[in-house]
Amino acid sequence: MCRITFLVIVVCLVGCKRSSSSSLPVLESKEVGFEKTEAKDTILAPVAPEDSIVAEVQLKSLTGLADTTFIRLADFSTDFAYDMRYATKNNFLKAKVYDCAECYTRVKTAKALLAANKEFMEKGYRIKFYDCYRPNSVQYKMWAIMPNPQYVANPVKGSIHNKGGAVDITLVDLEGNELDMGTDFDFFGKRAHHDHVDLPQNILNNRKLLKETMEAHGFWSIRTEWWHYNLSAGSNDKVADFKWDCE
Repeated sequence: MCRITFLVIVVCLVGCKRSSSSSLPVLESKEVGFEKTEAKDTILAPVAPEDSIVAEVQLKSLTGLADTTFIRLADFSTDFAYDMRYATKNNFLKAKVYDCAECYTRVKTAKALLAANKEFMEKGYRIKFYDCYRPNSVQYKMWAIMPNPQYVANPVKGSIHNKGGAVDITLVDLEGNELDMGTDFDFFGKRAHHDHVDLPQNILNNRKLLKETMEAHGFWSIRTEWWHYNLSAGSNDKVADFKWDCE
């Protein structure tokens, strides 16, 4: 009888020990929270582990804005790509003339770009920007480096870039790969001309797609630069020197 009682006590002690260890608190996984950045860009930036970063962008609406208002295009669509060359030294001037890389246009230009990009995306492409609105003070910087109207518009008169109605663009596929247009941006030679047809057919097809789609949405091209497009409705706007803030 005593031996049986002793065995029961031993079993009880072992079981209690196991039960005690299994009841230890389980560490909770780290939760992902969000901190709101400045209202200017209305971007919800996540506070999360490096391998689990999620961002939510709250886009603005063009509704109610005057056609001549300057807007930051990225605030109204996430469907564009950017390579703002004049905010780097990777351009024909070999100089950085913008303090930071941003793409601003007037509202009417933005509306036309959004419509054109929608059509491109239905075909598996999207617009990539090299340059957008250019403050006239930047035009003076460019003129100081290259005072040649063949390459840079005289800032005294200004250009449609200074009016918020011109863009320099190319096309990328939905994975971000640039279509072959035959030359790089700002290549000043015959190979960049629209009427230069001594090119592989795929390049001619890419330029045709860009040109015909942009023209269908109110833009016109210039003969010597496959990348440059002017909004017809923006020609009569005034030269501006609006400058955006850099964070």
